[in-house]
Amino acid sequence: MDAVNTTTNATSSSANTDPLEFYGTQVSSRLLLGTAQYPSPAILAEAIRSSGTEIVTVSLRRESGAAKSGQSFWSLIRDLGVKVLPNTAGCKTVKEAVTTAEMARELFGTPWVKLEVIGEDDTLQPDVFGLVEAARILSRDGFQVFPYTTEDLVVAEKLVSAGCEVLMPWGAPIGSGRGLNNPYGLRSMRAHFPGIPLVVDAGVGVPSHAAAAMELGYDAVLLNTAVAKAGDPARMARAFARALEAGREAFLADPIDARDMAAPSTPVMGRAVLG
Repeated sequence: MDAVNTTTNATSSSANTDPLEFYGTQVSSRLLLGTAQYPSPAILAEAIRSSGTEIVTVSLRRESGAAKSGQSFWSLIRDLGVKVLPNTAGCKTVKEAVTTAEMARELFGTPWVKLEVIGEDDTLQPDVFGLVEAARILSRDGFQVFPYTTEDLVVAEKLVSAGCEVLMPWGAPIGSGRGLNNPYGLRSMRAHFPGIPLVVDAGVGVPSHAAAAMELGYDAVLLNTAVAKAGDPARMARAFARALEAGREAFLADPIDARDMAAPSTPVMGRAVLG
């Protein structure tokens, strides 16, 4: 038991000395969690607690100002004490995304918005042209935009120029569970934007995918389906939290480079010769 406590304390201490910051707000957990598709509100709450996340995404469609539907859900989120990142999930036009963001700011009382402008139905790939336009409009209006984008560096540059201080490239299509489809592109984005928080968003299926993203130097991972649709969401949430910590520690430890040839770990010099 003492050994377990020592390990836990060491992990917590490491997390506290390596904070993450979004638009001036510091967080310790590098896991951002979605709130859709859970079997029940109780299971959602248990998964959030187990994950240790400090930020959850919420779609405006869960709330209705007129009928007050969804108020129990909103109360649940408030009671958990996490920060809300409203999203424009399902929006396909700039006008729809901007209008949804404006309503979300009024309802949730936060300038944060996860900006989605979907351009293709089968893959749910972002419409990067509409995304940049909507990001520019919202940033000008005081929003702090978290854009769901691709790993394209040109698009990323335009999003930064539009006012985005965070970039959220996809790992793979939303809900696909395929992991990191383009590690080269994600690695290039990390190298190109060393001072901007980067969050892998979408397509992560198992904890090893999240650890791989962190080993590339990414700052956080946002996921939903992999936890919500797991047989045991709370246990899966814990697994992701641990994988993120391991991946971040590995990145900070400066891992060795991959080689094509073997390299003996035991010195050959001075070895006894028999026979």
